[in-house]
Amino acid sequence: MPDSRLPPLPLGRSPRRRPRNPPGAGLSDGAARVDMPALRAYRLGRVRAQLRARDYAGCLLYDPINIRYALGARNMAVWTLHNAARYAFIPTEGPAVLFDFYNCGHLSADLETVDEVRVAVAWYYFDSGPRSGEKAARWAAEVADLVGAHGGGNKRLAMDHCNPLGAAALDGHGIEIHNGQEIMELARAIKSPDEIVLMNQAIAVCETGMARMREALEPGMTENELWSIMHQVNIALGGEWIETRLLSSGSRTNPWFQECGDRVIQPGELVSFDTDLIGPFGYCADISRTYFCGPGRPSENQRKFYRVAWDQIHANIEIMTPGTGFRELAERGFRLPDSFLPNRYSALIHGVGLCDEYPFVPYREDFEAFGYDGVVEPGMVLCAESYVGEVGGEEGVKLEQQVLITERGPQVLSTYPFEDELLGREI
Repeated sequence: MPDSRLPPLPLGRSPRRRPRNPPGAGLSDGAARVDMPALRAYRLGRVRAQLRARDYAGCLLYDPINIRYALGARNMAVWTLHNAARYAFIPTEGPAVLFDFYNCGHLSADLETVDEVRVAVAWYYFDSGPRSGEKAARWAAEVADLVGAHGGGNKRLAMDHCNPLGAAALDGHGIEIHNGQEIMELARAIKSPDEIVLMNQAIAVCETGMARMREALEPGMTENELWSIMHQVNIALGGEWIETRLLSSGSRTNPWFQECGDRVIQPGELVSFDTDLIGPFGYCADISRTYFCGPGRPSENQRKFYRVAWDQIHANIEIMTPGTGFRELAERGFRLPDSFLPNRYSALIHGVGLCDEYPFVPYREDFEAFGYDGVVEPGMVLCAESYVGEVGGEEGVKLEQQVLITERGPQVLSTYPFEDELLGREI
């Protein structure tokens, strides 16, 4: 029976792809198919382990994704990404305090990770205007009191975001500010089994949207119309937002990073996209595919580009084994033909969790300029990416797979099939 929450198929069309069964709608952090208190304890424990390792008194978090990871508390995530209206103080030892938006304390009432909720002191300019300095001083005094109460004399505080006004106000209290994003990225890098269950739910939602897009794709629709299907499916099935608008067709697929618009998709063209989807429980499904818009059959070049991209991501997945260094991944990674190197993607491999995360592994050609050392570990989830397109060429292909690193090696989490026609296989 069709799911009434999903957009209807165009008349006369039948499904071509069968993704895994999606989770139901209405999912929230308070109710899931996993032990949410245990998951929250695991994540908060990883944050505090990073704080202890660096001898910090605690951390002050503004990024809503970091707050969600550490405490499981969510509220207006996209809005608070650019309005500093909500933050959390997490001591290395002691009670966690969530400073939430006015009249929002009830949202975290059932979270065992949140020991106290206070009203945030907002001092971003939209809220405070010429009183920003005054309110920043009040904010800093409250933060310093918490550090003094729970830091045991330690005044080393990790912060993920802080503008100069706030930094100066904290300095007046003798607070040393350190890199909070470092501790959060490293904490988030290793996923628990419960996190993988939730990530698989996000991937299931994403793949349902991908299937609906594939079913609906036909000449004459715009890129925006096609991409809107993914958004509708995500929201209908309990997801949250999509971080980019990376879908393009025909000549707009080359070079990459052209976001969708009102261009009309033509027969015989490629349509490439990168999902960047934040699904249920805030977990990310980062999968890329390229579709062929019929009628007709793909050209020789379309099949060639697709096969190179397919070969690249599968070759790179094979070497994503525990104990492999990031530099070694770059050195051993699939070698793109020279004609595709100038338009290569920015990352060979990157981490993913609540969004794109540590680590970032660039191509060997870029490693000295942008790379850093590290090691693949069990519990990481990594994405293998490929973009294949020639400078001045007509079209390009984008493919990406999401992979869990286990003790035994890589396990692909994204199950949506590739295009048989573009791989040269008979359907």
